[in-house]
Amino acid sequence: MDVGKVTRRRFLVRAALPTIAAGVGIGSPRLCALAQAAASVSVLPASGPGPMPVTLNVNGRAHELRIEPRVTLLDALRERLALTGTKKGCDQGTCGACTVLVDGRRVNACLTLAVMVQRKAITTIEGLADGDQLHPMQAAFLAHDGFQCGYCTPGQILSAVALLAEKRATDEASVREWMSGNICRCGAYPNIVAAVRSVAGQPS
Repeated sequence: MDVGKVTRRRFLVRAALPTIAAGVGIGSPRLCALAQAAASVSVLPASGPGPMPVTLNVNGRAHELRIEPRVTLLDALRERLALTGTKKGCDQGTCGACTVLVDGRRVNACLTLAVMVQRKAITTIEGLADGDQLHPMQAAFLAHDGFQCGYCTPGQILSAVALLAEKRATDEASVREWMSGNICRCGAYPNIVAAVRSVAGQPS
């Protein structure tokens, strides 16, 4: 059947009537006839656009990909570019494990479509160091033991780097407030705060 003839009303009728017939009107010839008529309406499955060319500038290098518009930046980084330092945690934007920098601003990669950040400068934990020279924030996390299991650490570090660039880390309370989007299930918060404050030049 032509999909253009399947209206919203007919679709809802087809979905609802068999249930109604089974629940309250099995013995009603008219209701059964309506259910059979609704069931005869063929609804074609919805299909979205296929893969499209996308250019991602990650850690100073341009990557040409062909991906569907619905692919998140997180999945593009992990599954297509093998940059697995960016972690998949809640996949809902609440834990911060997938934090990356886009044009210097921290974003949740699980809530960001890859097509939205084309040709923008994306920085992952793999691109933070300068060769063998660790970024000061990476070194501070090591020096202050700012992690336990380490799963949240890439997102914590990138969020902390952006926090200092935003000039919001004025004291311990502000560091805790502006890092609150990054959850550490191990509870290493005191050491994380100490690491961030040390890079900011604040006494611990």
